[in-house]
Amino acid sequence: MAKPARKTQVPKLSQPNPAALLAWYDRHRRRLPWRALPGEIADPYAVWLSEIMLQQTTVTAVKPYYEKFLARWPTVGDLASADVAAVMTAWAGLGYYARARNLHKCAIAVAENHGGIFPDTEEGLLALPGIGPYTAAAIAAIAFDHHAVVVDGNVERVMARLFAVEEPLPHSKGRLRELAATLTPQKRAGDYAQGVMDLGATVCTPTSPACVICPWSDVCIARAQGIADTLPRKVKKADVPQRYGIAYWMVRADGCVALRRRPPKGLLGGMTEVPGSEWRGDVWSEQEAVVAAPVKTKWRALPGVVTHVFTHFRLDVVVHVADISAAQAKALGRDIMWTPLMDVGEAGLPSIMAKVAKHAMKAVG
Repeated sequence: MAKPARKTQVPKLSQPNPAALLAWYDRHRRRLPWRALPGEIADPYAVWLSEIMLQQTTVTAVKPYYEKFLARWPTVGDLASADVAAVMTAWAGLGYYARARNLHKCAIAVAENHGGIFPDTEEGLLALPGIGPYTAAAIAAIAFDHHAVVVDGNVERVMARLFAVEEPLPHSKGRLRELAATLTPQKRAGDYAQGVMDLGATVCTPTSPACVICPWSDVCIARAQGIADTLPRKVKKADVPQRYGIAYWMVRADGCVALRRRPPKGLLGGMTEVPGSEWRGDVWSEQEAVVAAPVKTKWRALPGVVTHVFTHFRLDVVVHVADISAAQAKALGRDIMWTPLMDVGEAGLPSIMAKVAKHAMKAVG
């Protein structure tokens, strides 16, 4: 009779040492435009600006936006004095546009209520527009070196693997934060937070983690169990709803095209757009598209569909084009911004509208 297979025994491992992570960070820290160099004091404005931009956005995408913002508005007072439309235009393409509106509101609050100086406590930071628990902790730790527990997606992944937390996200968020709190040191909390984030971004990556060069490899329970690349587990997402819309590309006799600004609240609030229909769950028929058009004229539907995936739904847009007479242009009202074709790229169109414009210009010039 065959003997039952023995279960692999995983040795009991030591607690991860924050000092090992800090030593690794001192050697391998990423050089980022908003990050203070060793021995420098971090600029709270730079830390805040970068943290808002980095929410749900990659470092690669953020870098050029951050540098342009800082060059144009080098202080929080400069940003507070800016026109909100200019801020929204500068943000165009970065996505999640509520961040830009709150960025401007926060700058005004800091300038007017705090003398242009950011509060140095999590509580004070949380009272500002657009700053949630993660951002408050990140600014408190990185800009002011206060003891604060900073937990983003990178940190969650590192903690899930270090301690072999198999409960899927988002249910395990509380547990992962508790584990992160046990490791956050009293001193150099900002460097530690950036170190864990760098570790997750460059070593403990979502796929194929480079465990052999990790400073915590000898204490990682998931590595010892051979399951590191399966963590963190996630609850399966529901299917993304589908919506449909029409965009109306209107060209005046002088070659200018019609753009307009969306209402300040709601999705893409305050951004510039190509005029269009509502976004709904049913496909628009040709007749419906013509009836919903802003002016009665000869419309032509372009072949193909412009597709964009938002956080909570997928959008398919059919572009209709038409030449607009001077009388029709006047009837559209003052809300329309007639923009020279060569300036459309500088109009601050969000990604979906930039796709619409590119599709139209490729088809009709």
